[in-house]
Amino acid sequence: MTPQDREEMEKRQKSRNLVLGGTLLFFVVLFYAITIVRIGD
Repeated sequence: MTPQDREEMEKRQKSRNLVLGGTLLFFVVLFYAITIVRIGD
């Protein structure tokens, strides 16, 4: 594996991790909002 291949793989992995983290954060906020709405009723 060349250093260029390694850099490309690390970039893809970092972007994938950011997308996964964003999705996880979205679901946490969504469940929090649903919980607040349900408790309010």
